[in-house]
Amino acid sequence: MNNKRLPPSFFRQEVTDVAPRLLGKILVRRFADGSVLRLAITEVEAYRGMEDRACHASKGRTTRTEVMFHNGGLVYVYLIYGMYWMLNFVSGAENEPTAVLIRGLEGISGPGRVGRALQLDKSFYGEDLSTSERIWIEDAGQQPKYTATPRIGINYAGEPWISMPWRFVVEK
Repeated sequence: MNNKRLPPSFFRQEVTDVAPRLLGKILVRRFADGSVLRLAITEVEAYRGMEDRACHASKGRTTRTEVMFHNGGLVYVYLIYGMYWMLNFVSGAENEPTAVLIRGLEGISGPGRVGRALQLDKSFYGEDLSTSERIWIEDAGQQPKYTATPRIGINYAGEPWISMPWRFVVEK
């Protein structure tokens, strides 16, 4: 494969522009045994900073959210239900805490399953996608058609955040 790794500049843009542009890109995961998994990104959600009540950064700068306050192009992982590592990519500029949640890869539906398939753990927190030897994104030259819908599982955020069409899914 002759795909090109995405540069940091790709991620250092408005999260609602970055999120749909990630669709069709290839997530590459190199495991400790040297094996490599390459899967197209099929579903993402955008989380847009401190004003977005569904975004972790809406609670302010914390140990958990610190990486979101850095320049885009870093990995933000967090554990839910004590068992699933959620994979996010920080976007935007420094002190603009935004991120894209990876909800699906080809053949893998759901962010918990994504984390399990990629064997994620806390050590990925803050990983630089432009230099990592374990995880990165490549451009395969594809920009599939997609549908924008409201995000999933964020009723706690209230309106207008529940209805924001910031979930992007590749059309089948």
